[in-house]
Amino acid sequence: MRLENSFEVPAPPDAAWDLLLDVPRVVPCMPGAELTEVVDDSNWKAKIAVKLGPVSLTFGTDVKLQEADEAARRVTLSADGRELRGRGAARATVESSLAPVNGGTRVDIVTDLSLTGPAAQYGRGLVADVSSQLIDRFADCLKAQLDTAEPERADSAVAEAGKPVGGLRLGLAAIWRWFKRLFRRG
Repeated sequence: MRLENSFEVPAPPDAAWDLLLDVPRVVPCMPGAELTEVVDDSNWKAKIAVKLGPVSLTFGTDVKLQEADEAARRVTLSADGRELRGRGAARATVESSLAPVNGGTRVDIVTDLSLTGPAAQYGRGLVADVSSQLIDRFADCLKAQLDTAEPERADSAVAEAGKPVGGLRLGLAAIWRWFKRLFRRG
């Protein structure tokens, strides 16, 4: 499935680019993610915990920098995750691109995601809605990291983002949006 998200950060493209390439700083901004190992400058290992309703999943994930095009301000990462209890897997290619906008930077993220096991059972609409909410939390953390005036705000944002995703609230909100879309079509 293909997921597209965008957000703006209050920093010039150069500062946003430097942060985007600093994977050890970026991984903790993903809700439920924890960097577990720096293999080298282009490879990392992480653990990602997600709770969707009654299903709790923890993925051991290999993250690889596939491409970094500074002139185009585009970076591509791949993530290959295995659910630690053997109940499925997730693979993603994440392309992020930066563009200047109103004195800040717009970050566009395109994710090609493939799921197997229990996570795949939630269907395209629910996963897309939940991912949108996760990107919002991710964006808030990046914004705080780019706010050099308040370094304690950045520490607080990283700590908040690092908490595992509580799927009940995210899931209910996603289901509500799905119902609203369903009734608009009819």
